[in-house]
Amino acid sequence: MTSTISPARVAAFAALKQIEDGKFSSVALAEHESQLSPLDRALCHELVLGVLRWQLQLDEIIQHFSQRKIDSIDPPVRRALRLGIYQLRFLSRVPASAAVNESVNLVNRARVSSARPLVNAVLRRATREPDYSPSANISDPIERIAIETSHPRWLIERWSRAFGIEQTESFARANNETPVTAIRVVASAGDEERVLEQLRSAGATLSRSAVTTGAWRVSGATRKVRELAEIGAIHIQDEASQLVAEVVNAQPGDRVLDVCAAPGGKTTLIAERAQAGLVLATDASERRLSTVAQTVELHRLNNVRLMIVDAREPLPFPIQSLDRVLVDAPCSGTGTLRHNPEIRWRLKCDDIDELAQQQLQFLMNASQAVKRSGLLVYSTCSVEQEENEGVVEQFLTRMPEFRQMSVSVNERLMVPSGAARTWPQRDGTDGFFITSFRRN
Repeated sequence: MTSTISPARVAAFAALKQIEDGKFSSVALAEHESQLSPLDRALCHELVLGVLRWQLQLDEIIQHFSQRKIDSIDPPVRRALRLGIYQLRFLSRVPASAAVNESVNLVNRARVSSARPLVNAVLRRATREPDYSPSANISDPIERIAIETSHPRWLIERWSRAFGIEQTESFARANNETPVTAIRVVASAGDEERVLEQLRSAGATLSRSAVTTGAWRVSGATRKVRELAEIGAIHIQDEASQLVAEVVNAQPGDRVLDVCAAPGGKTTLIAERAQAGLVLATDASERRLSTVAQTVELHRLNNVRLMIVDAREPLPFPIQSLDRVLVDAPCSGTGTLRHNPEIRWRLKCDDIDELAQQQLQFLMNASQAVKRSGLLVYSTCSVEQEENEGVVEQFLTRMPEFRQMSVSVNERLMVPSGAARTWPQRDGTDGFFITSFRRN
């Protein structure tokens, strides 16, 4: 048996350890990218995100073939088994021998060589029994969906209560799909068609977004997309995220506040539209605000001012002084599980209620800065009603001087209250909630 391990699998194994220790997958993967060739980078991303998306189902398979509870298996052994099972079940282009041998070698590299026989036995048995289904004999529809789509049962239960079981299953399945890459051409890059032609010439296929103006879906030409993003000619940003800036609808000369600005995609798009106006970009974290600063500089914008502000406290702006205020509040992120699959394993039910109370506080504090007839926009990348409709209801009760407005978006995105919702299974975007209020 060879003792070599491909760089992609070594990096994936290390990244999964970092994610278990609390890093987000996007951060962990970025730390390994520079060390990998384009092909290894692609495989590393596929392995890490695939294991995170399908973790529950992978663990059920491991338990069946090992006859051991998943929590009783040492973490590095568990990671190696998940990587091996994922390749055997989901990556047909990977030879079974490579999936088995390299997973065995990973536990040796992790200095748990005593587990080599276990890893080898489990993966060999999985190779011999490729049709084993951990959900085959489950009659409970909630449990079946949880295992088949690899989501915690409590999430499937709460979504079923809120949206119905059919919508829940469709949503959960969409969460395991690789999201399409969405971009926008940065205003400072000049002629949009010239930039788009560079992508087409590199082999990209482009289509206009049906969700928001100015956004494009792109497939292929991954290296060119990265190059153009690195020089600030394009910005990679989900269509629903771009839609938030469209709802803010900054006009030339407006004074706009973005309360939770990091990482800066919405801030810079708002600033492009405000032109000679001013965008105040705030965040409680200096580190996160530095990311906004980098994006502002990359996009060559001179109408953005950065401030460290904790929106849990009264904001340091004159009352009723700003034309538009955006509260894109920190949230559970359940609408972004395609991009951030680790969230489903970290989130707890109590977190949602706690986040909703924080979001309400942010919204109330930010509302003080909205001038008469000014616009207050509230958005989350969560599908949870407590963080969305629940916050709106409490805000309107406490702040009667505001009225909820109908947002100006594609009609199919509208909900009866006049807010907008996007869904990955319907719209091919992250799941966002967006609404707006006008001060009387």
